[in-house]
Amino acid sequence: MLDTEHLKEIIGRNALAADHLAAAKVFHLKEEMEKAEALKLQPFFIYSFFQEAFRRQGGQLKPREPGRYEISHVPAAIRSRDRVIGFGKPVLRRYQRICFQKDKTRVHGKPMADLIAPGHPLMDATLDLVLEQYRNLLKQGTVLIDRADESITPRVLYIIDHAIRDGGQERSGAQRIISRRMQFVLIDKSGYVTHGGHAPYLDYEEPAADEQDIVQELLAESWLHESMEKPALAYAVQTMVPDHMGEVKERRERMVDATLRAVHERLTREITYWSHRYNKLLAEMQAGRQPRMQPENARRRAEELTERLQRRTAELEAQRHVASSTPHIVGGALIIPQGLIDSRKGRDVPQWAADPKLRARIEKLAMNAVMEHERTLGHEPIDVSREKHGWDILSRTGKGDVRFIEVKGRIRGATTVTVTKNEILAGLNQPERFFLAIVLVDGETTEGPYYLKTPFEREPDFAVTSVNFDLNNLLERAEKLG
Repeated sequence: MLDTEHLKEIIGRNALAADHLAAAKVFHLKEEMEKAEALKLQPFFIYSFFQEAFRRQGGQLKPREPGRYEISHVPAAIRSRDRVIGFGKPVLRRYQRICFQKDKTRVHGKPMADLIAPGHPLMDATLDLVLEQYRNLLKQGTVLIDRADESITPRVLYIIDHAIRDGGQERSGAQRIISRRMQFVLIDKSGYVTHGGHAPYLDYEEPAADEQDIVQELLAESWLHESMEKPALAYAVQTMVPDHMGEVKERRERMVDATLRAVHERLTREITYWSHRYNKLLAEMQAGRQPRMQPENARRRAEELTERLQRRTAELEAQRHVASSTPHIVGGALIIPQGLIDSRKGRDVPQWAADPKLRARIEKLAMNAVMEHERTLGHEPIDVSREKHGWDILSRTGKGDVRFIEVKGRIRGATTVTVTKNEILAGLNQPERFFLAIVLVDGETTEGPYYLKTPFEREPDFAVTSVNFDLNNLLERAEKLG
């Protein structure tokens, strides 16, 4: 038999453990929200895509107030596509106002604007049409240049389509897709496979006219005529699909649990009310009084609500069960690094760029220097460079906040630092949490890290894939740490 003090101690420990668990869930949710914010595409890119895609389907955006547009007629092809793939709110024949930024949805004295983004039926229907019309071009493949890559190793980029479904159905009767993600895998001629990143295509550009001869030489190499789809798919199944599935499952279960609690609370309260009302009305009739409502009506109302609760619970429980579709390759591209272009043109290529082992050692020394400094600050750094989100280190602070750190290791004597579009977008999306960390490497010795907060002032133009910064200028702006 437990004494009172021991029982209080156990209850206290359980309460403390519950508090810690709740706090951990809050911090995890906050971290995921911060990552999603850092990874989002700028409205500029969504607008640029939608404007061109909508035009190709025969539609037109008419500018109205700043950042807001009118669509007087939605092409029939888009409306027909929505009837096939859509669920929920349908595509309208016209939109008084649309916009691509949240702060533009409401303007005093003007019509409310629809926010056009992935998930809006107009965007989804247009996107589905574009995919159908140009999917063959993705399968044919293309050649792109990575201007930020100073190595000399070309790679093949595979685009992998992965979808997750739940128990719901689309209007066509097909199982409903609740998450669809394009995943990217890079593989070189030795068969070495790596994660392609969040949106690598933003960092690549088409070859220039004077680079076409080099492209043709590379396309004739025998390794490009071998099928490398199996190892690419195997890598995606082993590493990327489980991550996607885990994220969606956790998010879906959290949503279902919250909705179930709200539904049960509301409907149980109403069922209790009408059951009590039925008993009260029945008692009045048995006492010889004529109630204002027939008891049978109250009983039917309670039964209807009970059936509704059961039906809604079953619907939500069905949504909890998610299933992964088989990933499949939808496109590919040969990615040629700028270092190889320079080498073929007879330009000097730095030794560290031409030597993969030396390049990897410099990157490792730089990462270690930044990770160690973050630990001295009392933070918990995690190496996420493999995920290629636009930062190399996710560092958790003691307050539950996160820092996104992009690490640039440069050999002493280097004059420039190349930053990709994905890295710039991440920095602009999270200006208060993003840091550019520069580490100078000389043999086995490192200097730094040098941290730059809010290193980028504006988003690059649509066609710009990377930006070269003067290293000395960056070091003058940076704060030396370590």
